[in-house]
Formats: sequence, structure tokens, C-alpha cells
Amino acid sequence: MENPPQLTMGRLFSSWQADVPALLVVVLLGGLYGWGVLRLRRRGESWPVARTAAFAVLGLGTLVIATMSALAVYDRVLFWPAAVQNVLLDLIAPLGLALGDPLRLALRALPERGAARAQGVLTGRLVRLFTFPLVSTALVLTTELTIYFTPYFETALANNWLHQLMYLQLLLAGSLFVLPVLTREEALPAWCTHPVRAGLVFVDGIIDAVPGIVVMTHGTLIAGSWYLAHSPSWAPDVQHDQQLGGGAMVGIAELVAVPFLLAILVQWARTERAETVALDRRLDTELERATPAEAAVDGPELVRPWWETENSEVAQRIRGQR
Repeated sequence: MENPPQLTMGRLFSSWQADVPALLVVVLLGGLYGWGVLRLRRRGESWPVARTAAFAVLGLGTLVIATMSALAVYDRVLFWPAAVQNVLLDLIAPLGLALGDPLRLALRALPERGAARAQGVLTGRLVRLFTFPLVSTALVLTTELTIYFTPYFETALANNWLHQLMYLQLLLAGSLFVLPVLTREEALPAWCTHPVRAGLVFVDGIIDAVPGIVVMTHGTLIAGSWYLAHSPSWAPDVQHDQQLGGGAMVGIAELVAVPFLLAILVQWARTERAETVALDRRLDTELERATPAEAAVDGPELVRPWWETENSEVAQRIRGQR
């Protein structure tokens, strides 16, 4: 393997290489998503442009950057590009894909039978197990620690197919947590309300910083024999390179927690607004039904309506409107 030229700011943005397996995944995901959007439009239904942009730009775009940009060109001679590459795959790319809400799009775009089968898979025991927040968070943490503190990472640097498998593993591990939390489908237990999800995202942001902290402070070199053998003359000290990679992992993990939490809060606000509208409609309907009965005169004494005797929120709103 020939060492690439010295990494400069210009080469950081201009160095690219093709990665056929990763490109196939990007084309496949983009094609399926585009098919779903087109199918909805042909039926006269709309799909938010912002969701499509998030899926294409932040989701698929991050996949391309992680696997084909200068990060991929230099990941076998420098540790920090590999560290950034991995954190993009298991944190930022899943967030972009999840913001596109592909699960809801699939259920709306698929034929009735196909949608029913997909819904059955999403609510199946196996999927429920792996997407359970505590399990999926543990999977992300275990995946990263296994990669960096076993021979897995160094072996993947020497074996291209194992390297591709590592990419896929990181992407899937991150998606198992992010997709169910952000989708509007009922992919999580009923107790995972939006306040609970916000708390889980906060905790996940703290946990995601753990691998970076460990990498940055670890005294033993990660894949040390590989990087010592392949480090070019212009590269920084291998130990310093590892510290740079760990610092980048911590920084990205903390930065990505902010938009993730904001997305949960926006969803929460929209859900509250929708529930308020639904409640108002219910109140209007019940008031319309109650009016004829109250207009009756003479006759036996009637039982007082429930909204006059209860102290619930609905009853108070009815009394206030009357």
C-alpha cells in the first residue's frame, strides 16, 4: 500500500476515492426512498420536502463522506480520520436517515398487504428487543468498544471486506437506536413518551462520549502495530494521532446530541398540538349532542351530565365553553 501525499486542508476537501459497496448501499437506500415519495405523489398525497432533504443530504450525504472522502483515503495511515469516519457512520448518518422518517414512508407507500407485513415485522419480538432503548444503546457502546479494543479494527484495516462489514455494523447499530426514537410509528413501548425519549437521548449523548474519552486517554496504541508500520513521515506522532481521534469522537458525539434532542422536542410540541386539536373537536361534538337533551322542558328530573359533576380537564373545558 502506497502512502498518500501529505494531508493538507486542500486535500482534506479534494481527496476522494470510489467505494463500490458503499455506493451500492447509497443508491439502494436512495432509490427505495425516492420510490416511496413518488408513489405517494402519484396517489395525490404529499411528503415533507424537509424530510426528503434530511434523508438525502444528512443521511446519504454523510455515508458518502464517511466512506469516499479524504477520511477514507487517509484512514489506513492516520487514526483520526478512521475515528471520525466511524462516529459519522454510527451517529450522524443514522440521525439523518431517521429524520427522513423512512419507516412511516414505507408503511404509507407499500400496498396494503406489504404495509401489514412491514408493520408486523416492526412490532415483532425480535425487532422490539433490539430497538428497546437500553438494548440499542448498549449495542452502540459495545460495538465501538469491540472495534477499538479487540483485534477487530486492525484486522479490518488489512481486509477490505471486513472493513466494509465494520461500516455496515456501525450504521446498523446506530440506526437501531435513532430510527425508533424519531419515527412517528409506534415502534417503541407505550411508556416511551416524548419526555422519556428526550431523557433517553440525553443519557445516550453522555454514553456516546465514553468511547472517545477512553480512546483519547488510553495508554496503549489502538491498532498500534498497523499504524506504526504504515505511518508516513509527515504524520504526527502515533500517540498524538490517537488523542486527536478520541477528541474528535467526543466532540462529534456531544454536537450530534443537540440536534437529536431538538428533533425530539419539536416532535413533542407537534404531538401536543395535534392532541389539543383532537380534544377540541371532541368537545365540540359532545356539546352538539348535549344541546337537544338540555332543551327539554317538563318531565321527570334528569341525571346531571357528567361534565357538570366531574373535575377532569375535559369536563372543565366543557363547563368553561358553556
